[in-house]
Amino acid sequence: MLKKPLVVFLSLAAIAALAWYGWQAQRQLSTAVAMDGKSAKQQPRTDGAPSAGPASGDAVKGKAEAAVKGEGPASKAGPRGPAAIELQAAVAKDLSDVASAVGTLRANETVMLRSEVAGRIASLYFKDGELVAKGQSLLGLDASVQEAELAQAKAELALGQTSFERSKDLAQRQFVSESALDQAAANLRVLEAKFQLSKARLDRTSIRAPFAGQLGLRNVSLGDYVKEGTDLVLLEDIASLKVDLRLPERFLGRLKKGQAIQVLIDAFPGKVFRAQVDAIDVQVDANGRFVLVRGSMANPGGSLRSGMFARASLVLAERKAAVMVPEEAITPIGNDLFVWLAVEGKAKRVKVQTGLREDGLVELIGAVHAGDQVVIAGQQRLMRDGQEVRSFAEARGGR
Repeated sequence: MLKKPLVVFLSLAAIAALAWYGWQAQRQLSTAVAMDGKSAKQQPRTDGAPSAGPASGDAVKGKAEAAVKGEGPASKAGPRGPAAIELQAAVAKDLSDVASAVGTLRANETVMLRSEVAGRIASLYFKDGELVAKGQSLLGLDASVQEAELAQAKAELALGQTSFERSKDLAQRQFVSESALDQAAANLRVLEAKFQLSKARLDRTSIRAPFAGQLGLRNVSLGDYVKEGTDLVLLEDIASLKVDLRLPERFLGRLKKGQAIQVLIDAFPGKVFRAQVDAIDVQVDANGRFVLVRGSMANPGGSLRSGMFARASLVLAERKAAVMVPEEAITPIGNDLFVWLAVEGKAKRVKVQTGLREDGLVELIGAVHAGDQVVIAGQQRLMRDGQEVRSFAEARGGR
């Protein structure tokens, strides 16, 4: 029973002895290190230099101030020279404020010729795609009935005219009353109206071109029976064309008649057609929020057709001698834009506003003029106005 407590007691005693031995060894080591440090501080240097102890606070502060003011010894790299930059002169260029849009070509005048009366086609006077003049007869319906009605009306009119002349002569000699003469005059007017009606019915059997233009493909053939309103052939005036463009409503306040339009047609790559604004729609489309603009353009040779897809550029305004610089010259700082100028070897920062962009150049609106030397590379080396600068070309030439 006593064996187990004895083992525990001996184990605790051994642990306590090991702890005391470790504490004594650590104490002796700390004392030796302290004595060595004290001896090193008290021992003077043999080369006559001041001791290597820590410098006083005043001495450190004095050195820092001297370094800030530049009064201390120069660094091994020596004094810094002018900042190396790349320059390019601002240029003046005529610009056009352009709005791009897609549109459709339309004929100046277009109409689908239709028959006003029913009948059988008795004659065709045109070929598909033919150019026709205004008033030219294109198609005739069988008019035998209308011709007979016109002949009857003409004969009745002649009889009525004779009856009126006789009644008028008798009334002058007072052989008939005034009422009989009035009845004869009214009958003559009725016969004249009947004649005009028959003539109009006969005229409707002949289809004529309402304006000069080019015909499309006919939809009927000789001998076909057509009803009122049947489509016969399309006629278009393509000597000049209209181009309808859809522009966002934000351009509405800048649109006006006479503005120039440049039109590109896929069927004629590389060729630019000229047009101008003729009219602006009275309302804005509520679904797409766009306004319809209609322009007119010449069509020499009739090479263009209505319905063609067009890519258009509408010139909203033109700016003469706008100041342009490369886009990389712009330096954004916060919400503002700046450019650096080189004036007599010194840097000058100028606040600007940008305008139109074209071919990697941007328009500057501000105190920058054509010919000014603008920094386009090396802006990160410029810290303040008046800093000395030199171009990369000068830096290379100086070596």
